[in-house]
Order: sequence, then structure tokens, then C-alpha cells
Amino acid sequence: MTQAFEKNKKKRKKPVGLYVFIILLMIIAGASIGFKKYVDNQLTPIAIDNIEETQISIPKGTSTSNIAKILKDNNLIKNELVFRIFAKYEKMDGNFKAGNYLLNNGMTPEEIMRKLVAGGIGKESVTFTIPEGFELEQIAERLNEMKIVNKDIFLELTSKASNFEDEFEFLKDVPEGLSLEGYLYPDTYEVYTDASEKDVIRKMLSRFNNLYSDEIKSKAQELNLDLNQVVTLASIIEREGKADSEREIISGVFHNRLKSGMMLQSCATVQYILGERKPVLTNQDTSIDSPYNTYMNLGLPPGPIASPGIRSIEAAVNPAEVEYKYFVFNEDEAGTHTFSVTYEEHLRAINRIRKRN
Repeated sequence: MTQAFEKNKKKRKKPVGLYVFIILLMIIAGASIGFKKYVDNQLTPIAIDNIEETQISIPKGTSTSNIAKILKDNNLIKNELVFRIFAKYEKMDGNFKAGNYLLNNGMTPEEIMRKLVAGGIGKESVTFTIPEGFELEQIAERLNEMKIVNKDIFLELTSKASNFEDEFEFLKDVPEGLSLEGYLYPDTYEVYTDASEKDVIRKMLSRFNNLYSDEIKSKAQELNLDLNQVVTLASIIEREGKADSEREIISGVFHNRLKSGMMLQSCATVQYILGERKPVLTNQDTSIDSPYNTYMNLGLPPGPIASPGIRSIEAAVNPAEVEYKYFVFNEDEAGTHTFSVTYEEHLRAINRIRKRN
């Protein structure tokens, strides 16, 4: 009787092990399916709509790993590791050719690989740098001097943001009638020597679009600022601030003045109206009748006054928590300022700096 019971007990134990085995197989299968879906997703294009062309250069001797980094940095692929593994799987690893390529973010990694295997288009390219704080006029002048664009055509194309809003969704948030002032991101670029004015503009707008992150948009929303207000404030910070350590403090000063109903009284906005960067403004200058004159009008000007870099854009939505409402340039090589809470303190700071210099 006891032996029969033990035999039955052993028979009942067998299905439990089988069930565990089946469950483990299901977990492994599920994980495999999940992993496959992840990899498949990483092999899809970056974009379906708003396709943007990007010119890249692959130097001679560049490894697949570094090629993947170049592609990722230019927002052309989603995952460097998956690209490298897929290149090995497709037996294209080691077959990529150096050269210049015109790719777009609507291409799959496989399509990009086949282009890299086929070789570049062999065009000559030219590199140019636009400093932070440059105005449209200055950008056009520099590119014209380098024979990259025709200044008049460039300025005509950039005179209305709406000229490019069909290609760049974010430009639909720019008020009607405003130019691309502030939206051509200041950076170093490489373009083909036969690039058109539109090609150059698209490249600079693409860089701005890539850098204006969701985090910046979220913080702007918290401050109740739209895109144009953020870029406008950032452009003033860019022109007023020279020391990186002070950008958020300067932003804090302007935010405080806006909240208090004070005029911004930014010299940079008057210099923008004048078309020259006068070191000292006269009473006549600050009395000019213009919506951009922040000595005469409350709030922000209608639009940006220059192209701000990412540090100024981030400062615009991350103002320092300070009580300052005034600042004056220390007239030093470091480009620092003295900040004050009251107007009386501000006047004392001005006198002190004048005596010192």
C-alpha cells in the first residue's frame, strides 16, 4: 500500500517539471520576439515625414564603428551598435568607402549602407563657421565673401520664415511676417561647393531643429513661453552675455524685469535697430521709435535680434533664481558684469567701473 502510494506520488511530480520547462520556453520565446521587435525598430528610418537631407563626409580609413557614430551624430540612424551588427550580418562591414555623401533621415540603415558601399558622389566641399550672435545680415555677408551664396538671394529667401515652414514644422510657430533671424543655428558646417542658397539655409535650420530639444520645449511651456519668445530672449542673452557663467544670471535679470512690468532696456536691441554695435548709446539712440527698442516698449521685441547658441537658448528657459534687476558691463577682457538689485546699487556700480577705467 505504501509502495503504491509512493509510486503514484512520483508519477504526479513529473507533470510539474514539464510545466516549468514549457513556461521557461514561453519566456525565452517571448523575450526573443521582444528583442526582434526592438532590433527591427532600430532598423527603420528616423523620420517618415519632414524628411531632411544631410551631407556627411567619411574620411579615408574610418572604421565601421566611427561611421556609425558619424551617422548617429547626424541623426541618420537610431542605434550605433545595431548598425554595426547589421553591417556584419549583411557582409558589408569593411566595404564602406570614404567620400562625401548626401543622405536623408528617411532612409533605412540598409539603404544607407548600400550607399556607403557604392561610394560617395565625389563633389568638392567647403567649410564655413557662423559665430554665435551673428545677425542674418552678417551671416549673408560672410557666406557671400566666401562665394558660398549670393547675398541678395540669401537675404530674400530668409526674409520670411514662412518660405520654409512646409519643410520645417517648427517654423509654423514663428509669427507671420517674421524672418529667419535667430533660427539659422550658429555652428561650423560643410556644404558642397555647388550647394544652393536653399541648401545652406536648410542645413542651418536642420541643426536648430535637432538642438531645440523636448526638454527645452517642456521648460518653455512651464514658463509660459512660446518658441519665438524663447529664441528672442535667447538672442538678447547671447548679445548681452559674453561669459558662459553669467548667461543664466542675465536670463534671471530679464525674467525679473518682465515679471515686474519693467522695460528690458537692452542695449543689444537698440544696436540691432541701428545696424551697428555702438559701444556707447546716446539718448537719441535709445529714443528711436521701433518695436525692437526695449527702452521704449514693454516686454520682448517682436522677434530675435541674432542667432543664439544652445547655451543661451538653455539659459532662456533656465533663469537663475536671483533678485537682480540690473547689470552693467565691467569692461574687462572676461566680459563679466556687475549685477544689482536696486537702481541705486546699479548707479554706484556704474560710477565705480567708470572711475576704475
